Amino acid sequence: MSTLTRPKTDTVATTPGTLRGPARVLLRMHRKALWAGAALLVIGIGIVVALRVWMASAKELCADGDMTPCGGDYLPSYARTSSELFLSDGGTVLLLLAGLIGVFVAGPLIARELESGTFRLAWAQSVSPAHWLAARLAVPAALAVVGMAVLIAVYRWGLWALRGYPYSHLTPWYASGIFPGTGPALIGFTLLAVAVGALCAVLVRRTLLSMSLTALALGTVALGLGKRRYELWPTGFRQSPGPVELNSGDWVVDMGRLTESGRKLYWEDCYDYAADPLQDIDACWRDLGATAHFSEVHPASHYWPLQLVETGILLALAALAVFAAFRVLRRLHG
Repeated sequence: MSTLTRPKTDTVATTPGTLRGPARVLLRMHRKALWAGAALLVIGIGIVVALRVWMASAKELCADGDMTPCGGDYLPSYARTSSELFLSDGGTVLLLLAGLIGVFVAGPLIARELESGTFRLAWAQSVSPAHWLAARLAVPAALAVVGMAVLIAVYRWGLWALRGYPYSHLTPWYASGIFPGTGPALIGFTLLAVAVGALCAVLVRRTLLSMSLTALALGTVALGLGKRRYELWPTGFRQSPGPVELNSGDWVVDMGRLTESGRKLYWEDCYDYAADPLQDIDACWRDLGATAHFSEVHPASHYWPLQLVETGILLALAALAVFAAFRVLRRLHG
């Protein structure tokens, strides 16, 4: 009876290790890249911490950051203006870093092994192609998600120090340089980068070509979402007889005049009047039947709906890319 139960025990013991074995090999092979990634993580954290310390140590005469006597002309400290300048593009930097992770997965991690044929050694050691690819997806995805989550938290902590200051030159929450790096959408883009990198690698099996295709695909997605982000959630519509009152955190998507029938008018409709200072542009609006002002905005409360919808889109694209990568690998290698 023991001879019958021994194979079952061996099978159960080896099955959970089918992914852990390739993962250990992968970490050992690319430990230099892991150390480089850890160094970038530490550098990113250090920069934000240094800016916070610099701001805290700057001597500001007033509570609002005014360096001149309170009530005089406004002059912020150099530490704060420099921090605003650096942090205003932090979201773009994090987005580029996520893209580099995808390029690394597409290049040295997968395509180089397929190109050189070293993958056959792993497959000859009872590692199936599916488990081989799963390890090269799971390891970078897990490490990248943890690292990006830390960077998001640190970046938000850095931005928090700049809140509450009047006359701040920091770009608003919806700016393309800030929005991508402050929420879960960056995690979604990171997972998409890993998935697209794997798909490009198994498709072309050439290191440089797969890296180039990955960068092109991720750049297209990032630019497309950046340009159409305002459409991911319905805007709020406001109208009034006079100019519409806006809040400091409002993202104005559209604005103009309204007729009684609800037709929208824009400054282009009175372009000739606007270009000539001697013309009365209000007369043009009256002739066109304008009776009210309108604006379509995303208030600050739309931050999380926009983040979550964008995250959902990115995760769906990542899932499709992973599915396609496994299908391609199965078709080519069984």
